[in-house]
Amino acid sequence: MRDDALPLLNRERSILQFNRRVLAQARRADVPLLERLRYITIVSSNIDEFFEVRVADYIEAVRQPGSGVTHADLATVAGAAHELIDEQYAVFNDLVMPALAEHGIVVVNHAERSEAQREWVAEFFDAQVRPLLVPVSLDPSHPFPQVANKSLNFIAQLDGRDAFGRDNQIAIVKVPRVLPRVIRLPLELCGGRQGFVLLTSVIRAHLAELFPGRTVQSFSQFRVTRDSDLEVDADDVTNLRQALRRGLTTRHYGQAIRLEVTNTCPDMLSRFLLHQFALPDVALYRVNGPVNLVRLNQLIDQANAGLSSDPLRFPLFEPRWPIEALGPGVSMFEQLAQRDVLLHHPFESFEPVVQFLREAVDDPDVLAIKQTIYRTGAQSVLGDLLIEAARRGKEVLAVVELKARFDEEANINWAERLEAVGAQVVYGIVGLKTHAKMLLVTRREGGRLRRYAHLSTGNYNPKTARMYTDMGCLTADPGLTADADAVFLQLASQTRVKAPQQLVTAPFLLHRRCMRHMRQVADAARAGKPARIVVKVNALTDPALIQGLAVASEAGADIDLIIRGACMLPPGLAGRTENIRVRSVVGRFLEHTRVLYFRWGDEDDDEVLYLSSADWMSRNMFRRIEVAWPVRDPVLRQRVIDEALVPYLHDTLDAWALDSEGRYRRVQSAPGATPASAQQALMQRYA
Repeated sequence: MRDDALPLLNRERSILQFNRRVLAQARRADVPLLERLRYITIVSSNIDEFFEVRVADYIEAVRQPGSGVTHADLATVAGAAHELIDEQYAVFNDLVMPALAEHGIVVVNHAERSEAQREWVAEFFDAQVRPLLVPVSLDPSHPFPQVANKSLNFIAQLDGRDAFGRDNQIAIVKVPRVLPRVIRLPLELCGGRQGFVLLTSVIRAHLAELFPGRTVQSFSQFRVTRDSDLEVDADDVTNLRQALRRGLTTRHYGQAIRLEVTNTCPDMLSRFLLHQFALPDVALYRVNGPVNLVRLNQLIDQANAGLSSDPLRFPLFEPRWPIEALGPGVSMFEQLAQRDVLLHHPFESFEPVVQFLREAVDDPDVLAIKQTIYRTGAQSVLGDLLIEAARRGKEVLAVVELKARFDEEANINWAERLEAVGAQVVYGIVGLKTHAKMLLVTRREGGRLRRYAHLSTGNYNPKTARMYTDMGCLTADPGLTADADAVFLQLASQTRVKAPQQLVTAPFLLHRRCMRHMRQVADAARAGKPARIVVKVNALTDPALIQGLAVASEAGADIDLIIRGACMLPPGLAGRTENIRVRSVVGRFLEHTRVLYFRWGDEDDDEVLYLSSADWMSRNMFRRIEVAWPVRDPVLRQRVIDEALVPYLHDTLDAWALDSEGRYRRVQSAPGATPASAQQALMQRYA
């Protein structure tokens, strides 16, 4: 075994590489056109978060002596981001929008509008837009206004003098978020096509009307992205919820990270903006189109509205109820007392989880319900059911993670609503995010108490359960449910509890358990026994876990990694990682299932498979409450292997392979073979 550490791939560049794979979906002729546009908006949303979180942290690291991150590193990441964004707008302008126009869906700019369309747009501007715009001409008594994170704004250079005879030249127009970014033109004005205008185009066409008596010499849209991490020192506040509530009011005005302008913006205006936001040149992004492609979701929602079948969208897929495992008309508690139930979303419905909680709320024999809340959404049937359970006098414990990034406000609201009806609400452990997904029901049965649980790799969110691949388990197993109860007890009381027997938790055991299994696999490989590792997670960035995989590879173990996003392990290095293959699958659904498989010998006991809420990142292993649980039923374990691992290892349609240099190449099917898609195969299986 070598002592020198394996050289790691750059995490930020790996994140951008993932978004390149998402953008590649927008190039695919076999993907419906409106879905191709949706992939472009997804990339925009991901890039926004990349700047708000990762680049913000990177900039902070540059300022910290001894961090190991340099200005050159930051420039390299910024250069990769510039390339990706330029490529994104090229796909948008040169491929997707012309193809949509061929199908009668057009975005009409001012130069292309007919006289009737221009009149309609002018009336819309006067009636709906102009009353909400307040241009601010800058001077000592009108300083540069506060510009919110990711808000749309215009900057204009003016000629002439204002009403008071002054020659202030720069004006700012802030565009309220309440205005629609995509406006549909009346059908009768579009000659049988579906015509849309962008709000930016509407304002641009009538910008001069906001400055009567003056001439607009030049102008540009602009948008600033800010650091959006909520900085709250949990050790220094008496009420974390109140502190976060206060922090939400200032989040939109954090440190500026990125400035976007149109590619026609004059240098004078862009440099003025860079100075105002105290940004270096590398933070300026000139884009060939609207500065916020995310808002084109509004076009996707409106196009072909009302059609029962739309060839420009993915065919409707309805998740299936697991009829073989959960028969209708029979109590779920009775059925779970007989066997565990494995759910594979979105191919199988999330409704059994909702039904499980609903039955618990309605059942007078259910005494207590405990649940973790991480990302449930602003509207949640599960949250409503917990509230109803508390109203009916059941003991309800909700472990609400208030610092779930970008879901803080929704979770604060749920916490307050639950507390208002008497539920016990706690916020986990100071310094650790509660990322585990657990729902525990305690029921009185024949004079004794019995527990039932749901454990999941994904969030309690019925909406994302239709878009993310995840696995969950409904169980009455006494060992698993007792372990889940102990975890809830520790989260509420912060006292020492007996170590779980079946659940493997972070930050206490999960990292060590994974390292131990990798050592077992490495030892088996050296002894000439079967040695196999298959890991499917969203990200692989923890250095120790990466080194453990490399050691197992050096010993001769056969290793496959299915890593959707960032992966810092370079596969295929001679003598180091040559036995490791890394692939990423990007398809219709967002891959989110976490599966860990280890084999270190010939015996049945030399194999273990876990489902987990944790990715292989240091934050998940050491700074979060996470759970992994072994799938011990041989039928269910084989089903996980057959559905969540094997199809993805043989995918030749949506899969990408990583090389030792950090480059991804699309996996090709054998000559003459039909490309295979894991997601499509699962949809067909569960249709």
